Amino acid sequence: MTILCLETCTTCRRARKWLDDRGVEYTVRPIREQHPTYEELHDWLKKSGLPIRRFFNTTGVMYRELKLKDKIDTMSEDELLRLLAGDGMLVKRPILVSEKAVIPGFNEKTWEKAL
Repeated sequence: MTILCLETCTTCRRARKWLDDRGVEYTVRPIREQHPTYEELHDWLKKSGLPIRRFFNTTGVMYRELKLKDKIDTMSEDELLRLLAGDGMLVKRPILVSEKAVIPGFNEKTWEKAL
């Protein structure tokens, strides 16, 4: 199991503590330095069954600067995947990646089901 996160993100720290408290083993991957590739995102999107917009960090500076709120519905999946792959700070965090699931964002109930 891998968690893509940002060290300074309070939600990521909360997610890691939640996993630690349950004795779950995982690998941390820093999302800024080792952001997901186009291929990974494509695979994760399919595996998650979620709409692509759920993979965007909608509260981030880059999301607002690019005015993606107004553009996301008119862009193709390919364009959106390329944007996400180009900048790890556009990606929702943390992302839990396991053999069973890919979950962007931290929600205890959702993560509990995935484990």
